[in-house]
Amino acid sequence: MEFKRTQEALEAFKKFVIQQARTRLSKDRKNVSKELYNSLDAIIKVTPNAIQMNFEMEDYGLFVDKGVSGTEKKYNTPYSYTTKMPPIAPLAKWAKSRNIRLRDEEGKFKKGNYQTIGYLIARSIYRKGIKPSLFFTKPFEQGFKKLPEALADKFALDVDDFLAYTLKEDRLR
Repeated sequence: MEFKRTQEALEAFKKFVIQQARTRLSKDRKNVSKELYNSLDAIIKVTPNAIQMNFEMEDYGLFVDKGVSGTEKKYNTPYSYTTKMPPIAPLAKWAKSRNIRLRDEEGKFKKGNYQTIGYLIARSIYRKGIKPSLFFTKPFEQGFKKLPEALADKFALDVDDFLAYTLKEDRLR
């Protein structure tokens, strides 16, 4: 049995969640490299006995969404920094892409040295943590509230089609 309408409802849910999550990333200015933005996807698998849906994103997307507690500031999240600071290299790269620079004693911009900036940002994140953005959680919950009704309606139509086809096949025998 093909579940075309059910699959269409899941595709609409997938499209809504990804579009809204991308919008939230952009609005919250968490979209500098577009890496996380472009990695958002979902795979729908239909087998004879089940329909399965898995959302995917870059590994660090979970930390951006749920947040991470620091050593000094805590958030309602399962993740926390305890003994290890975040990696410096990606933060140095981020600072360079945002053109963040240090100033000398005279107030002039220092050249380069993004490693130092990366270290300073990493230390700050280690202490203060990462505030939860819920860029994915909110759209998922919003779409999921509407999904059961839409899914039930589409599944019922698929079952009707299946029964009509089955009954028609029985009459032809």
